[in-house]
Amino acid sequence: MTTSTDHDNALILLAHGSRDPRWRDPFEALEATLASRLKRPTRLAYMELCDPLLTDTIDALAADGAARIDILPLFFAAGRHLREDVPAMLEDSQRQHPDCPISLLDPVGAHPAFVEALIQIVEQQDNA
Repeated sequence: MTTSTDHDNALILLAHGSRDPRWRDPFEALEATLASRLKRPTRLAYMELCDPLLTDTIDALAADGAARIDILPLFFAAGRHLREDVPAMLEDSQRQHPDCPISLLDPVGAHPAFVEALIQIVEQQDNA
């Protein structure tokens, strides 16, 4: 029996998407920072409006041999996109890649550490 390592488990940072390339800049910078610090393949993907799309990124990571793919939505909350649209996309992708489990994580805004980070940002602004 083989076990997967961090290098086999990929992470997709999922953003909504925009046609405006300036909107994408902070997401691309975040991807670069996380990819350099995490010990797993880390990619940025978009739900719609620009490339690379989520489904294409899943296909590429599965083709590269990912043992598992976790998707971290860069959203504040789980609205309709995360409750309906993305799960439907993931069902299709899971059928195409049955040997590579695909997990949708909670959006970053739902994580307690996110609130703490916002508090630090506000306090730094107040002290500036």
